[in-house]
Amino acid sequence: MENHNAQSKKYAFTLFISGMSPKSSHAVENIKQICDTYCADNYDLKIIDISTEKEKAVEYQIVGIPTLIKTAPDPQRIILGDLSDTQKVLKILDIQY
Repeated sequence: MENHNAQSKKYAFTLFISGMSPKSSHAVENIKQICDTYCADNYDLKIIDISTEKEKAVEYQIVGIPTLIKTAPDPQRIILGDLSDTQKVLKILDIQY
């Protein structure tokens, strides 16, 4: 039987990148490592490449790449950069560690 309390605090992230530039690929690697380490199987990660999905950049008002948005649980948080400072990312995203 699943623990529904853990499911209710499922994390949802959207990472905006542009192609596979070094900064974008580092951001992808870093957020996957952070999620696998600190959120285990309790997260959804969507990666949007604005070089192929330009309308998403406009929709989400993305001004810099890479940009990570935590959409759940509230409050929403936004981080720009390659996410290489794990402790800073965890603090901004409000992930317990």
